[in-house]
Amino acid sequence: MNGGVGEASYANNSLVQEKVISMTKPIIEAAVTELMMCSSSSMAPRPAKSFCMAELGCSSGPNTLIVGMEFVKIVSRLCRKHGHDQLPEFQIQLNDLPGNDFNSIFKSFAPSFHAQLLQELGSSAPHCFLSGVPGSFYGTFCSKISAFCSFFLQPHVALQDFSSFLRCRSEEVVGGGKMVLTLLGRKSESASSKECCYIWELLALSLKQLLSQGLIEEEKLGSFNIPQYTPSLSEVKTEVEKEGSFTINHLEVSEIAWAACGGGGFYSPEYSGKGIDDGYNVAKCMRSVAEPLLVEHFGELVIDQLFENYRNILSDRMSKEDTKFINVTVSMTRKE
Repeated sequence: MNGGVGEASYANNSLVQEKVISMTKPIIEAAVTELMMCSSSSMAPRPAKSFCMAELGCSSGPNTLIVGMEFVKIVSRLCRKHGHDQLPEFQIQLNDLPGNDFNSIFKSFAPSFHAQLLQELGSSAPHCFLSGVPGSFYGTFCSKISAFCSFFLQPHVALQDFSSFLRCRSEEVVGGGKMVLTLLGRKSESASSKECCYIWELLALSLKQLLSQGLIEEEKLGSFNIPQYTPSLSEVKTEVEKEGSFTINHLEVSEIAWAACGGGGFYSPEYSGKGIDDGYNVAKCMRSVAEPLLVEHFGELVIDQLFENYRNILSDRMSKEDTKFINVTVSMTRKE
């Protein structure tokens, strides 16, 4: 991901991710409500003294703390509805790879998070502690937690990796704890379907144009690989059941148009008044995600031309085809 808050940053080009998070809010609310009901012996939820939540693949931007905010608001609303004036403490652990821009999170976005809590919940807003936990989530990285809400839109996750991921999370989530995952997936059972990696295939066409333009070497192109796998609904279900640590409460597939990337950032003066098109918006979104990887392999000098090619290809395809991201969301409970 591109860090900071510049024009090509993830922070300014992540509107589609925000919309996907909004689509999953009812699933998150159901999971949190059930978590609180399970902590009570009565029909009314009784909160624990503290809740600990982890956000995997948190990135750095306005979306980083959306799920955490929603989690705190849901618990607070349920507490007040059932007459519990004393709100629990909240610990929110933000995890991503060490290269993530954690500084921007705590400098630019954490203050507004706390300000919004005070604005919406008043002087009785609960204590909420944020911490950054850099590291790969293919290993354990935190102590036992009660709720685990994870959102990662571009996971490089093969099925065997997913099994390892679940096993690591089973060591961290307490019995009865909740985990909600949203990841890029597909509706088709065929791993070679167009739904799988089409947006990356078009980026590959852009790279081939650079080759024909003499801007990159064939050897460089041949050695470039993005190891992404987008699972189907049934594959996610099978892997969760095979690993055995979690019970599935809800599993669904959803879709959102590529055009939803539009409006998430600001644009260069050179494009002012030129009618920014959907291809430009999607190219900016993908650039915010993929640029560091591309710069490392091909160098910085070709990046602007690469994404100009990509924009033109995207604009052409989106004008002719119904292009969508497919997402798989699964809500689970850690077995006792």
